[in-house]
Amino acid sequence: MEEMSMAVDRPNALCGTIFVALGAFFAWQSLNLEIGSAFRMGPGFFPLGLASILILLGLVIIGYAFRVGGEPVGAIAWRGIVLILPAPIFFGLTVRGLGFVPAIFFTALIASFASAKMRLVPAVLLSAALTVFTAFVFVQALGLPFRLFGPWL
Repeated sequence: MEEMSMAVDRPNALCGTIFVALGAFFAWQSLNLEIGSAFRMGPGFFPLGLASILILLGLVIIGYAFRVGGEPVGAIAWRGIVLILPAPIFFGLTVRGLGFVPAIFFTALIASFASAKMRLVPAVLLSAALTVFTAFVFVQALGLPFRLFGPWL
């Protein structure tokens, strides 16, 4: 009798497990709120529903991971983590001091170097185009009261 080996898609199994764990945590937290009924929803009804959907989605992903077979988890993209995650933080910390235009430009410039293939000139051009587009959309089209240039400049 042949021994059957089970290949597991580890990234999907890990992702599904994280979904189930987060869903269980939020479902547990929502039980501290009044749930109510479908006709008279309490403040905990919607979070419990979303948590239940997250748990169900996680279980489906785990089932898929055991059904499909696996491939090893690749290397962690440290460059992306180090440059993408701080970019919105940089924006939040500098938008009032630098103003909307410089904060968007430098945020896009920082994030663009998450790719090892990005070079300086295309990154500057991409950041400039994104800055013009976002300034037009948020300030001109939507009329949001952003200061284009802040007191630090």
